[in-house]
Amino acid sequence: MIKLPGYVKAILKIAISVAALWYVFSKIDFHEVMSIFASVNYGWLLAATLLFVVSKYFSALRLNVFFSNIGSRLNEAGNLKLYLLGMYYNLFLPGGIGGDGYKVYLLNRQFGIKAKKLFWAVLLDRVNGVLALFVLAMLLAPFTVIPDLYKYIALGLIPVSIAVYYLAISKFFSDFRQGLNLTNLYSLGVQTAQLISAWFILLANHHHDQALAYLFLFLVSSIVATLPFTIGGIGSREITFLFGAEIMQLDIHLSIALSLLFYVITALVSLSGIYYSLHSKALNIKLASEVSPG
Repeated sequence: MIKLPGYVKAILKIAISVAALWYVFSKIDFHEVMSIFASVNYGWLLAATLLFVVSKYFSALRLNVFFSNIGSRLNEAGNLKLYLLGMYYNLFLPGGIGGDGYKVYLLNRQFGIKAKKLFWAVLLDRVNGVLALFVLAMLLAPFTVIPDLYKYIALGLIPVSIAVYYLAISKFFSDFRQGLNLTNLYSLGVQTAQLISAWFILLANHHHDQALAYLFLFLVSSIVATLPFTIGGIGSREITFLFGAEIMQLDIHLSIALSLLFYVITALVSLSGIYYSLHSKALNIKLASEVSPG
Protein backbone atom coordinates (compact mmCIF):
# COMPACT_ATOMS: atom_id res chain seq x y z
CA MET A 1 0.00 0.00 0.00
CA ILE A 2 1.36 3.43 -0.98
CA LYS A 3 1.56 5.87 1.92
CA LEU A 4 1.03 9.43 0.74
CA PRO A 5 2.71 12.42 2.44
CA GLY A 6 0.45 14.71 4.47
CA TYR A 7 0.63 17.58 2.00
CA VAL A 8 -0.43 15.27 -0.84
CA LYS A 9 -3.44 14.12 1.18
CA ALA A 10 -4.32 17.75 1.86
CA ILE A 11 -4.14 18.64 -1.84
CA LEU A 12 -6.28 15.63 -2.77
CA LYS A 13 -8.91 16.49 -0.15
CA ILE A 14 -9.05 20.10 -1.32
CA ALA A 15 -9.29 18.96 -4.95
CA ILE A 16 -12.12 16.51 -4.20
CA SER A 17 -14.02 19.13 -2.17
CA VAL A 18 -13.65 21.74 -4.91
CA ALA A 19 -14.64 19.27 -7.64
CA ALA A 20 -17.70 18.12 -5.68
CA LEU A 21 -18.82 21.70 -5.00
CA TRP A 22 -18.24 22.68 -8.62
CA TYR A 23 -20.40 19.78 -9.77
CA VAL A 24 -23.16 20.65 -7.28
CA PHE A 25 -23.24 24.33 -8.22
CA SER A 26 -23.22 23.46 -11.93
CA LYS A 27 -26.51 21.63 -11.36
CA ILE A 28 -28.36 24.31 -9.37
CA ASP A 29 -29.30 27.97 -9.63
CA PHE A 30 -26.80 29.61 -7.27
CA HIS A 31 -28.88 32.79 -7.06
CA GLU A 32 -31.85 30.80 -5.80
CA VAL A 33 -29.73 29.35 -2.99
CA MET A 34 -28.54 32.88 -2.16
CA SER A 35 -32.14 34.09 -2.04
CA ILE A 36 -32.86 31.41 0.57
CA PHE A 37 -29.91 32.69 2.62
CA ALA A 38 -31.13 36.27 2.27
CA SER A 39 -34.51 35.47 3.85
CA VAL A 40 -33.22 33.22 6.65
CA ASN A 41 -34.65 33.62 10.16
CA TYR A 42 -31.65 34.30 12.40
CA GLY A 43 -33.51 33.33 15.56
CA TRP A 44 -33.94 29.75 14.35
CA LEU A 45 -30.38 29.79 13.03
CA LEU A 46 -29.08 30.77 16.47
CA ALA A 47 -31.12 27.96 18.02
CA ALA A 48 -29.60 25.54 15.49
CA THR A 49 -26.12 26.72 16.46
CA LEU A 50 -26.82 26.21 20.16
CA LEU A 51 -28.07 22.67 19.51
CA PHE A 52 -24.90 21.96 17.52
CA VAL A 53 -22.80 23.17 20.46
CA VAL A 54 -24.77 20.85 22.76
CA SER A 55 -24.08 17.95 20.39
CA LYS A 56 -20.35 18.63 20.53
CA TYR A 57 -20.44 18.76 24.33
CA PHE A 58 -21.96 15.26 24.32
CA SER A 59 -19.30 14.19 21.78
CA ALA A 60 -16.51 15.32 24.09
CA LEU A 61 -18.07 13.45 27.03
CA ARG A 62 -18.37 10.31 24.90
CA LEU A 63 -14.72 10.43 23.86
CA ASN A 64 -13.65 10.79 27.48
CA VAL A 65 -15.49 7.56 28.31
CA PHE A 66 -13.42 5.79 25.65
CA PHE A 67 -10.29 7.35 27.16
CA SER A 68 -11.33 6.15 30.62
CA ASN A 69 -11.56 2.58 29.27
CA ILE A 70 -7.79 2.64 28.70
CA GLY A 71 -7.08 4.33 32.03
CA SER A 72 -6.63 7.75 30.47
CA ARG A 73 -9.67 9.76 31.50
CA LEU A 74 -8.98 13.49 31.19
CA ASN A 75 -10.13 16.33 33.40
CA GLU A 76 -13.41 17.57 31.92
CA ALA A 77 -12.26 21.14 31.21
CA GLY A 78 -9.09 19.97 29.47
CA ASN A 79 -11.03 17.35 27.53
CA LEU A 80 -13.49 19.95 26.21
CA LYS A 81 -10.67 22.28 25.17
CA LEU A 82 -8.83 19.44 23.42
CA TYR A 83 -12.03 18.46 21.63
CA LEU A 84 -12.47 22.02 20.34
CA LEU A 85 -8.87 22.06 19.16
CA GLY A 86 -9.44 18.73 17.39
CA MET A 87 -12.51 20.16 15.63
CA TYR A 88 -10.43 23.10 14.42
CA TYR A 89 -7.65 20.85 13.09
CA ASN A 90 -10.13 18.49 11.40
CA LEU A 91 -11.89 21.30 9.57
CA PHE A 92 -9.14 23.78 8.77
CA LEU A 93 -6.04 21.59 8.56
CA PRO A 94 -7.11 18.73 6.26
CA GLY A 95 -3.68 17.28 5.65
CA GLY A 96 -1.17 15.57 7.87
CA ILE A 97 -2.08 14.63 11.39
CA GLY A 98 -5.65 15.99 11.66
CA GLY A 99 -7.64 16.50 14.86
CA ASP A 100 -7.89 12.87 15.94
CA GLY A 101 -4.26 12.23 15.13
CA TYR A 102 -3.24 15.26 17.15
CA LYS A 103 -5.09 13.95 20.20
CA VAL A 104 -3.23 10.65 19.91
CA TYR A 105 0.11 12.46 19.47
CA LEU A 106 -0.42 14.90 22.35
CA LEU A 107 -1.69 12.39 24.91
CA ASN A 108 1.03 9.91 23.97
CA ARG A 109 3.72 12.54 24.34
CA GLN A 110 2.36 14.20 27.49
CA PHE A 111 1.26 11.16 29.49
CA GLY A 112 3.05 8.25 27.85
CA ILE A 113 -0.22 6.51 26.96
CA LYS A 114 0.29 3.87 24.27
CA ALA A 115 -0.48 5.34 20.85
CA LYS A 116 -2.20 2.14 19.73
CA LYS A 117 -4.71 2.29 22.59
CA LEU A 118 -5.38 5.97 21.93
CA PHE A 119 -5.84 5.25 18.23
CA TRP A 120 -8.50 2.64 18.93
CA ALA A 121 -10.21 4.93 21.44
CA VAL A 122 -10.65 7.79 18.94
CA LEU A 123 -11.53 5.40 16.09
CA LEU A 124 -14.20 3.56 18.09
CA ASP A 125 -15.55 6.92 19.23
CA ARG A 126 -16.12 7.74 15.54
CA VAL A 127 -17.64 4.34 14.83
CA ASN A 128 -20.00 4.74 17.77
CA GLY A 129 -21.20 8.05 16.36
CA VAL A 130 -21.76 6.58 12.89
CA LEU A 131 -23.79 3.74 14.44
CA ALA A 132 -26.14 6.28 16.03
CA LEU A 133 -26.43 8.13 12.70
CA PHE A 134 -27.27 4.88 10.94
CA VAL A 135 -29.90 3.84 13.50
CA LEU A 136 -31.64 7.23 13.36
CA ALA A 137 -31.54 7.19 9.55
CA MET A 138 -33.14 3.75 9.45
CA LEU A 139 -35.82 4.94 11.89
CA LEU A 140 -36.69 7.80 9.54
CA ALA A 141 -36.55 5.70 6.37
CA PRO A 142 -40.23 4.59 6.62
CA PHE A 143 -41.25 8.27 6.36
CA THR A 144 -39.62 8.72 2.95
CA VAL A 145 -40.72 7.83 -0.59
CA ILE A 146 -38.62 4.68 -0.88
CA PRO A 147 -40.45 1.39 -1.72
CA ASP A 148 -42.14 -0.42 1.20
CA LEU A 149 -39.73 -3.36 0.95
CA TYR A 150 -36.77 -1.06 1.60
CA LYS A 151 -38.58 0.44 4.57
CA TYR A 152 -38.92 -3.00 6.18
CA ILE A 153 -35.28 -3.78 5.39
CA ALA A 154 -34.23 -0.46 6.98
CA LEU A 155 -36.08 -1.23 10.20
CA GLY A 156 -34.67 -4.76 10.23
CA LEU A 157 -31.12 -3.42 9.91
CA ILE A 158 -31.39 -1.55 13.22
CA PRO A 159 -31.14 -4.56 15.58
CA VAL A 160 -28.65 -6.23 13.22
CA SER A 161 -26.28 -3.23 13.24
CA ILE A 162 -26.49 -2.85 17.03
CA ALA A 163 -25.86 -6.58 17.56
CA VAL A 164 -22.87 -6.55 15.19
CA TYR A 165 -21.42 -3.54 17.01
CA TYR A 166 -21.76 -5.13 20.46
CA LEU A 167 -20.33 -8.44 19.26
CA ALA A 168 -17.38 -6.75 17.59
CA ILE A 169 -16.56 -4.74 20.70
CA SER A 170 -16.86 -7.83 22.93
CA LYS A 171 -14.71 -10.01 20.66
CA PHE A 172 -12.02 -7.64 19.38
CA PHE A 173 -12.01 -4.63 21.73
CA SER A 174 -12.73 -6.01 25.19
CA ASP A 175 -11.03 -3.01 26.84
CA PHE A 176 -13.93 -0.87 25.66
CA ARG A 177 -16.84 -3.00 26.85
CA GLN A 178 -17.14 -1.04 30.07
CA GLY A 179 -19.25 2.05 29.58
CA LEU A 180 -20.59 0.84 26.23
CA ASN A 181 -24.19 1.68 27.10
CA LEU A 182 -23.11 5.14 28.26
CA THR A 183 -21.24 5.89 25.03
CA ASN A 184 -24.26 4.74 23.03
CA LEU A 185 -26.45 7.07 25.07
CA TYR A 186 -24.08 9.97 24.44
CA SER A 187 -24.06 9.16 20.71
CA LEU A 188 -27.83 9.20 20.65
CA GLY A 189 -27.70 12.60 22.35
CA VAL A 190 -25.12 13.86 19.84
CA GLN A 191 -27.03 12.85 16.74
CA THR A 192 -30.45 13.80 18.10
CA ALA A 193 -29.16 17.29 18.93
CA GLN A 194 -27.71 17.63 15.42
CA LEU A 195 -30.93 16.34 13.90
CA ILE A 196 -32.90 18.98 15.78
CA SER A 197 -30.29 21.52 14.68
CA ALA A 198 -30.95 20.56 11.05
CA TRP A 199 -34.70 20.85 11.66
CA PHE A 200 -34.18 24.35 13.07
CA ILE A 201 -32.25 25.25 9.90
CA LEU A 202 -35.27 24.14 7.87
CA LEU A 203 -37.47 26.36 10.04
CA ALA A 204 -34.98 29.20 9.60
CA ASN A 205 -35.53 28.77 5.84
CA HIS A 206 -39.31 28.99 6.40
CA HIS A 207 -39.84 25.40 5.32
CA HIS A 208 -42.15 22.89 7.03
CA ASP A 209 -43.15 20.41 4.32
CA GLN A 210 -41.53 16.95 4.10
CA ALA A 211 -39.28 17.78 7.06
CA LEU A 212 -38.70 14.11 7.91
CA ALA A 213 -37.52 13.38 4.36
CA TYR A 214 -35.01 16.25 4.52
CA LEU A 215 -33.83 15.06 7.94
CA PHE A 216 -33.38 11.51 6.62
CA LEU A 217 -31.24 12.90 3.82
CA PHE A 218 -29.31 14.97 6.37
CA LEU A 219 -28.47 11.81 8.34
CA VAL A 220 -27.34 9.97 5.21
CA SER A 221 -25.17 12.93 4.19
CA SER A 222 -23.68 13.03 7.69
CA ILE A 223 -22.63 9.39 7.33
CA VAL A 224 -21.02 10.14 3.97
CA ALA A 225 -19.31 13.23 5.44
CA THR A 226 -17.48 11.05 7.99
CA LEU A 227 -15.48 9.48 5.15
CA PRO A 228 -12.05 11.19 5.14
CA PHE A 229 -12.05 12.26 1.49
CA THR A 230 -12.94 15.96 1.79
CA ILE A 231 -12.27 18.95 4.06
CA GLY A 232 -14.57 18.59 7.06
CA GLY A 233 -17.20 16.91 4.89
CA ILE A 234 -17.65 19.92 2.60
CA GLY A 235 -18.48 18.73 -0.89
CA SER A 236 -19.35 15.16 0.06
CA ARG A 237 -22.34 16.33 2.09
CA GLU A 238 -23.57 18.64 -0.67
CA ILE A 239 -23.26 16.07 -3.44
CA THR A 240 -25.19 13.57 -1.29
CA PHE A 241 -27.93 16.15 -0.83
CA LEU A 242 -27.97 16.82 -4.58
CA PHE A 243 -28.43 13.20 -5.63
CA GLY A 244 -30.69 12.40 -2.68
CA ALA A 245 -32.98 15.34 -3.35
CA GLU A 246 -33.32 14.30 -6.99
CA ILE A 247 -34.16 10.70 -6.06
CA MET A 248 -36.59 11.69 -3.27
CA GLN A 249 -38.14 14.55 -5.28
CA LEU A 250 -37.21 17.20 -2.75
CA ASP A 251 -36.34 20.86 -3.37
CA ILE A 252 -32.70 20.73 -4.49
CA HIS A 253 -31.98 24.36 -3.64
CA LEU A 254 -33.40 24.03 -0.13
CA SER A 255 -31.39 20.83 0.35
CA ILE A 256 -28.13 22.54 -0.65
CA ALA A 257 -28.99 25.55 1.54
CA LEU A 258 -29.52 23.21 4.50
CA SER A 259 -26.20 21.52 3.84
CA LEU A 260 -24.24 24.76 3.45
CA LEU A 261 -25.78 26.42 6.51
CA PHE A 262 -24.96 23.37 8.63
CA TYR A 263 -21.37 23.56 7.37
CA VAL A 264 -21.20 27.27 8.24
CA ILE A 265 -22.36 26.50 11.78
CA THR A 266 -19.80 23.70 12.04
CA ALA A 267 -17.03 25.98 10.79
CA LEU A 268 -17.90 28.83 13.17
CA VAL A 269 -17.96 26.56 16.22
CA SER A 270 -14.78 24.77 15.11
CA LEU A 271 -13.00 28.08 14.57
CA SER A 272 -13.15 28.71 18.33
CA GLY A 273 -10.50 25.98 18.69
CA ILE A 274 -7.92 28.27 17.09
CA TYR A 275 -7.36 29.89 20.48
CA TYR A 276 -5.91 26.67 21.87
CA SER A 277 -3.83 26.22 18.74
CA LEU A 278 -2.22 29.61 19.37
CA HIS A 279 -2.10 29.24 23.18
CA SER A 280 -1.26 25.59 23.84
CA LYS A 281 -0.64 26.21 27.55
CA ALA A 282 -4.30 27.20 27.92
CA LEU A 283 -5.30 23.59 27.24
CA ASN A 284 -4.20 22.58 30.75
CA ILE A 285 -4.89 18.89 30.09
CA LYS A 286 -4.53 16.55 33.05
CA LEU A 287 -5.45 12.97 33.75
CA ALA A 288 -8.52 12.85 35.99
CA SER A 289 -6.53 10.76 38.49
CA GLU A 290 -4.12 13.66 38.89
CA VAL A 291 -6.80 16.24 39.63
CA SER A 292 -7.21 16.99 43.32
CA PRO A 293 -10.83 16.57 44.51
CA GLY A 294 -10.42 19.76 46.49
